[in-house]
Amino acid sequence: MEWCDNAVILGVRAHNETNAIVELMTHAHGRHLGLVKRGRSQHMQSLMQAGNCVVARWWARLEEHIGIFRLEMEDCSAARIMQTPLALYGLQTIVAHLRLLPERDPYPMLYESLQLLLKYFAIPILAGEILTRFEMQLLKELGFGLDLTCCAVTGIREDLAYVSPKSAQAVSRPIGLPWKEKLLILPSFLYKPNCHPTSFDDIHDGFRLTGFFLSRHIWGPYGLMAPSFRKCFIKQLLCEVTFL
Repeated sequence: MEWCDNAVILGVRAHNETNAIVELMTHAHGRHLGLVKRGRSQHMQSLMQAGNCVVARWWARLEEHIGIFRLEMEDCSAARIMQTPLALYGLQTIVAHLRLLPERDPYPMLYESLQLLLKYFAIPILAGEILTRFEMQLLKELGFGLDLTCCAVTGIREDLAYVSPKSAQAVSRPIGLPWKEKLLILPSFLYKPNCHPTSFDDIHDGFRLTGFFLSRHIWGPYGLMAPSFRKCFIKQLLCEVTFL
């Protein structure tokens, strides 16, 4: 068995004195682990860092084996990430989310979101939008996607402003206004095409929305806590967006 794919390094751990087990998020083969021979050697240290983009070649005698990776550097983004707290928190949040998914199942849209974060982490409000959209897609991939196509009560597609915590469906402003204390705010950038957040409040409302359903369907049932880096990301985002 053999394949070649673009990937991002998620994590590395030691495997005896010289080798390493590397965890990748690949475009076509999902989250995938493999052995890197001499991965702990000094000349491999700059390559074997979380956040680096690589070309991965994987080989194993049988598909179910962990297999062996040969990695080639494509973009040394880890060095830039380590210098930027927002990027580091964002990367670690995404890594924690990706580990909720089964290994070796492809999730190309989540992979693309990870690539976008690595590309645009220097633009705080855009990084916040990317991570919010990543969590929306994660809910969808896990079978708990939100229905934001139209109002759950009237069927209209305009002026959607809330999401029902019970049905995970959008609710229009006129219908939801009397019940707004019991509904979740729907920021417009999550349902309007070609729309982007304009303030930290937009991003924060998005994270409250995704966090509610992640807690209900994923973190809570599996006895997990929200990733600590997620809260750090939101706090850092507030500081950077306010400063700008």
